[in-house]
Amino acid sequence: MALTDVHDNLDPSPLPQIGRVTISEILASIAAGWRDFRAAPAFGLFFSGVYVLGGLGLLLVGAGTVAWTLTVSLGFPLVAPFAAVGLYEVSRRIEAEEPLIWRDILGVVVREKDRQIPWMGAIILIYFLFWTFLAHMIFALFMGASALINVSSSVESFLTPRGMAMMATEMVVGSIVAFLLFSLTVVSLPLLLEREVDFVSAMLLSVQTVKQNFWPMLVWAAIIAISVILAMLPVFLGLFAVLPVLGHATWHLYRRALYDPV
Repeated sequence: MALTDVHDNLDPSPLPQIGRVTISEILASIAAGWRDFRAAPAFGLFFSGVYVLGGLGLLLVGAGTVAWTLTVSLGFPLVAPFAAVGLYEVSRRIEAEEPLIWRDILGVVVREKDRQIPWMGAIILIYFLFWTFLAHMIFALFMGASALINVSSSVESFLTPRGMAMMATEMVVGSIVAFLLFSLTVVSLPLLLEREVDFVSAMLLSVQTVKQNFWPMLVWAAIIAISVILAMLPVFLGLFAVLPVLGHATWHLYRRALYDPV
């Protein structure tokens, strides 16, 4: 079924069934993501540029006023899902052997503003704010509230036993929070692109998919985290290649994780 047909049909789509995800399917999805990126590199570079420029913007603005930093920080989680949808749409069209036309693909991304993706952006934003508050609270509990206003001049404090304990706690808690967000979005975002499903049902199905395929999905989450961290090291430049491959691979893993009952 063409995506335009799905968009024109406002009746709710039936929820797909959860399949079994294996490590081999994750590797196959990554390989398929790499093929999609090679088949349409311009689209991958364009949509990954949204993430890269957003990250660089956060760094540059971070040196300015608090108001501008807050504006960019709040706006980025709202824009990010639309960039992901662009990568999913490219993979969907390659899979369906449909033409890759800039106007049509960008049109799909723009039309998502009237569907469920904005709600997912709002959820991600709320999650982002929650993690920001939690990270600051952990910092204050370990280092003291006064350290929050003197971070730039007290870097050596991170090398103390208390500072190292704080960083370890931040990493553990941050990993748990990130995995929960991963569970909410790993198949819900591509599902919302392809079908007329409400975002709550999509998130619940995504969480259930991770629950039923916990260890393979944990591996997939680790691959994403490690790949993104390594790609960020050369001034974010590695993200131009890593993010498109991961985005395309997410679409292919979604197609393997969910299926329609016969």
